Amino acid sequence: MNLYNDESIIQQLPGFKNNYTTVNGVNLHYVTGGKGSPLVLIPGWPQTWWSYRKIMPILAEKHSLIVVDLRGMGSSEKPLDGYTKKNMAQDIQLLIAHLGHKKINIAGHDIGAAVAFSYAANFPENTDKLIILDTPHPDENIYKLPMMPIGNPVFPWWLAFNQVKQLPEELLEGRYDILQNYIFNHLLIDLEAINEFDRKVYAEAYNNKDAIRSSNGWYQAFTEDIQDIKQYKKVQIPAFGIGSQEGAKMLSFFFSVYLENFSIEEIENSGHFIHEEKPEITAILINKFLI
Repeated sequence: MNLYNDESIIQQLPGFKNNYTTVNGVNLHYVTGGKGSPLVLIPGWPQTWWSYRKIMPILAEKHSLIVVDLRGMGSSEKPLDGYTKKNMAQDIQLLIAHLGHKKINIAGHDIGAAVAFSYAANFPENTDKLIILDTPHPDENIYKLPMMPIGNPVFPWWLAFNQVKQLPEELLEGRYDILQNYIFNHLLIDLEAINEFDRKVYAEAYNNKDAIRSSNGWYQAFTEDIQDIKQYKKVQIPAFGIGSQEGAKMLSFFFSVYLENFSIEEIENSGHFIHEEKPEITAILINKFLI
């Protein structure tokens, strides 16, 4: 028995279930549960829907949750292309339409935050409120990020590494946990916030060549994403950013350029994975914003 696949781990979250639907030419895995207004949660790299496990039961008391594995993620299909954030936002829109929802609230973390922003920018008529967790959508400022150590404790070399085709699959198949543990250990303050079991869940999801190729596809689409955001009008819908100390700084700059109606909350003593390190305050802030 596989203890780390979706069929097993969903048992830890009573009231939630796995679902699979084909939209926009790709079969998506998503988890549903709760009651109330629809709220879509989108995870990021190097994780899956499981990253929301701590806040899902809290949010489900007031919201009907749809937690989506993006194309290329987890149990979702891993096509050869289609990884621009604009196209993945269309995946979400077609899924939401399939489920019968006209308007949704949408939240995303990391790569999922970029997709959530793209959803709001491309489908404002279908978006009530937008929540961004710690990471902005790519724009030309990403070219200013240092890929070499210049004295900072962490530098995002993986943004460049994930641009490389074929080599990461050859290096990391069957041992993706080496890279994941590096990311978690350097971007968490509380290392136990993502424990040994959680890390095995994430390793299970990324440990094959197709999963590595497709997740790197999210990064290899950045050039197109940067061109797409130049075409978007300033987003008018209410938006809320929740970030770590560094994340909040990035969100503040990004929001001032691309969003009209927004607020930002910094969570203290947390690293990048705020919804896992500080789940209670993250859920409280989300619920407060969605009132």
